[in-house]
Amino acid sequence: MTRVVRFHEYGDPHVLRIEDVDVPAPAADEVQISVKAIGLNRAEVMFRTGRYLQEAAFPSQLGYEAAGTVKMPGAGVTNFAKNDVVSVIPTPDMSRWPTYGEVINIPAKFVVKHPARLTFEQAAASWMQYVTAWGALVAQGRLSADDFVIVSAASSSVGIAAIQIARSVGATVIATTRTSAKAQPLREAGAHHVLATTEEDLAARVNQITKGKGARVVFDPIGGPAIAQLAKCMSFGGILLEYGALSTDEGTFPQFDLLGKCLTFKGYLYVEVTSNDDLLERAKAFINEGLESGALAPLISRTFEFDQIQDATRFLESNEQVGKIVVTVN
Repeated sequence: MTRVVRFHEYGDPHVLRIEDVDVPAPAADEVQISVKAIGLNRAEVMFRTGRYLQEAAFPSQLGYEAAGTVKMPGAGVTNFAKNDVVSVIPTPDMSRWPTYGEVINIPAKFVVKHPARLTFEQAAASWMQYVTAWGALVAQGRLSADDFVIVSAASSSVGIAAIQIARSVGATVIATTRTSAKAQPLREAGAHHVLATTEEDLAARVNQITKGKGARVVFDPIGGPAIAQLAKCMSFGGILLEYGALSTDEGTFPQFDLLGKCLTFKGYLYVEVTSNDDLLERAKAFINEGLESGALAPLISRTFEFDQIQDATRFLESNEQVGKIVVTVN
């Protein structure tokens, strides 16, 4: 029997239970992993509360990220061996391949031998954020050293990853946050400029920073009224990549900025990378190289023990963190 986290109904963090279950042997294309650390994501909160793209079948497990050691490779897996140190790239289905547990089975294509310099906590805090940011900024936005990029809600783990990836290709980063309370941590994380959206005129400040050019790439998880505000900050031919819907409010569609600047607005999900074998291999290579060199350095806000999974999730939902929340497994 193995301890895993399950929930039997949608609800607040109190619905999360640690239960004993039998974990089957890995399928032929899977790797069984003894988990040492788990990375938490907002997608898991949305899944647990019934607001995700996927519905839960109860009792349901959950989780996208983890790191640990290989316990057993599946019969058809040849590139991993027992005791290999590995981490997990988010799979297409967290209920089928959950990571909140002491032992998990994951398809081999989503298992990575990460650089030895990383701790298990750092490795578990890497793949969702960096794959998401790489796919948007590099694969789709084609970000370069000549560009200004706006990273919205930049204190999230994906926001921090986007700052680091943008800097690694030489772009100038304009990070946004609601108030100036998180401004200094964001500067320390690498943002060239930090703008507090409730305290200053975003469009005016971006115009000043870019000398009237505007930002060619915008990476935003908020949506709603923020889209019209961001459109005013964009350059001619710019692209806005929307990867979330944190705002529950509808906003005015910025048709005049869209037409006048020939803008592209695109919905984006990390699965656009993980469902494409070529993109996934490119992402693995870019991210592992960055992790090895230190250009990409996971920022961990706080760690919790496995038995504190409810507390860890409450902290995630508090929005007090800058960076990733990690749960350790003994």
